[in-house]
Amino acid sequence: MNKNIGSLDKTIRLIVGILIIVVGFVNESLLGAIGLIPILTALISWCPLYTILKIDTKCKNDTCEK
Repeated sequence: MNKNIGSLDKTIRLIVGILIIVVGFVNESLLGAIGLIPILTALISWCPLYTILKIDTKCKNDTCEK
């Protein structure tokens, strides 16, 4: 499993995940649990959908995070 999520992508995923959870909590809906998906992918720096689509956001301008 190669990392395919860069730092900006991680930050966006964390923010979106938290917002989804908050909206689910405010609306008293279990759908807020969907917010765990972007948070989990940000924490492990790997997105299975990116692998299928051959997307890699960790390398920009010849510099890569290791």
